[in-house]
Amino acid sequence: MISKLPTWVWYGSSVLAFIAGSINAVGFLGFQHQGVTHLTGTTTLLGIKAAQGALPEVLHLLAVIAAFLVGCIASGFLIQDSTLKLGRRYGVALMVESVLLFAAVPFLVRSDTLGAYLASCACGLQNGMVSTYSGAVLRTTHMSGIFTDLGILIGQRMRRLPVDLRRVRLCVLLLSSFCSGAAAGALGFARFSYEVLYFPAVLTGVTGFSYGLYRHRKPSAGR
Repeated sequence: MISKLPTWVWYGSSVLAFIAGSINAVGFLGFQHQGVTHLTGTTTLLGIKAAQGALPEVLHLLAVIAAFLVGCIASGFLIQDSTLKLGRRYGVALMVESVLLFAAVPFLVRSDTLGAYLASCACGLQNGMVSTYSGAVLRTTHMSGIFTDLGILIGQRMRRLPVDLRRVRLCVLLLSSFCSGAAAGALGFARFSYEVLYFPAVLTGVTGFSYGLYRHRKPSAGR
């Protein structure tokens, strides 16, 4: 059962899910038509291209996966723990993600695959920030786990078992935020092409900076 979820947890997880949804939509609509916020589809494509003997595509997909892994490694190096607490270096990680997204846009505009690698690294960094708070797993870049959690809770409710309503609300919030981000990313891509990624880049940077200010003003909350 979730004992409590402070306002900053609700806000932060919602914003990050929105950002991930918008980035993934651009990935699907872009020149490679490939999601970037998680690696299930990428790994599947890797197996398909390997079976087809398409060496250039295999090398590209391996590079996407490697870039994602580098982002996760950077997240583990910066944050150092899976338990969500004020005082962890989430602000720094988000600022790095922002820089990576800013850097990716000019390459993507030129259909340069380096942009895809930078975006993949940024998503790996955010995906590596998956944390737990008061027993709740906060996933913001992939929704399979959220749908799984929600389905389990609904099944438990059908058996008249006690259900944590805060956890249900958290699942709904993350799902709606990710979907809203995907819709915003699609609408923005239709109008601005890859430059729409500047919006999640700015939003990520602002969120990281705001988190840093919040942590600075409440240092005791991270202990």
